Amino acid sequence: MWKGNSPGGNQGAAMEGTRGQQGGQGNWGLEDDPGLLARASLPIMPAWPLPLASSALTLLLGALTSLFLWYCYRLGSQDMQALGDERQARSVSGGPGGCSEAGRPSPGSAGEPGEGPRTEGLVSRRLRAYARRYSWAGMGRVRRAAQGGPGPGGGPGVLGIQRPGLLFLPDLPSAPFMPRDAQRHDVELLESSFPAILRDFGAVSWDFSGTTPLPRGWSPPLAPGCYQLLLYQAGQCQPSNCRLCPGAYRALRGLRSFISANTFGNAGFSVLLPGARLEARCGPTNVRVRCHLGLKIPPGCELVVGGEPQCWAEGHCLLVDDSFLHTVAHNGSPEDGPRVVFIVDLWHPNVAGAERQALDFVFAPDP
Repeated sequence: MWKGNSPGGNQGAAMEGTRGQQGGQGNWGLEDDPGLLARASLPIMPAWPLPLASSALTLLLGALTSLFLWYCYRLGSQDMQALGDERQARSVSGGPGGCSEAGRPSPGSAGEPGEGPRTEGLVSRRLRAYARRYSWAGMGRVRRAAQGGPGPGGGPGVLGIQRPGLLFLPDLPSAPFMPRDAQRHDVELLESSFPAILRDFGAVSWDFSGTTPLPRGWSPPLAPGCYQLLLYQAGQCQPSNCRLCPGAYRALRGLRSFISANTFGNAGFSVLLPGARLEARCGPTNVRVRCHLGLKIPPGCELVVGGEPQCWAEGHCLLVDDSFLHTVAHNGSPEDGPRVVFIVDLWHPNVAGAERQALDFVFAPDP
């Protein structure tokens, strides 16, 4: 009988071969092919020993963590350095707003040139800190201003009559006096509040003789015969003065474009006695428009801005760009009494919202 195809025969032959032949086909195993053994073992062996791979991964994570902490430290230290430099140089922004009538004169005003370039690095550092925290979007003009870009016409000002001492924002429409429509809402609100603001002045007024101590809330005179009481000074509310003048404070709270969060913003009463005069000067920036509400306007009072003379009217607002060279005079007689106006700093209508936010950050008042 032929047994070649029988399973039992094959099994018997294999068993017989195992017993009869050493190294034959019957005793084949993985150890008989070392190459196959190596190939079969390759996928289940790790590329590196496990302790070495774990150490390398730990070192990599440690290096990345150290790099991240170093970056955070540098970012924070640069912001703190810029903030410290800003506080040291705060006087360059004009003290209480760099004002001619609602604050002390700006260091960058006429007679003290060159203060703007000295603060160029400070403004740039603060602007970079703002961009890292928020964005550069919409910051083209502010960035050029921070880098000390040229004034209108490629020079320091229009025929030298517009010379903001600290910040010149390019491409803003410039005119010594602006139309009422530029800030219609705020102008109409202030004019409608004229009776309440005038009553507030009557409550805090005094004889302005200079022979008695200054009443509470009044600032030392800017010049002989020039006094002021500020509700907001360099972007900071003066709570005690606001309590003395509730009607004026209520009007300020209703304004849409009042600069109330940076050092360019001021609001308060300005008093000029007969015979007093404020010499020619320029404000610190062209991003604001000064709104003058006439309260008491005797004869002989004059305001000249950029060579254009104007006069106030009681109960009406006058919008002034004080970055132009300007003078104020009261040429009336002592019997006429003081000239009194309520001054509020408003945003220039062509300064965009993103630019206002950035300038509030860069020129934020001291805490």
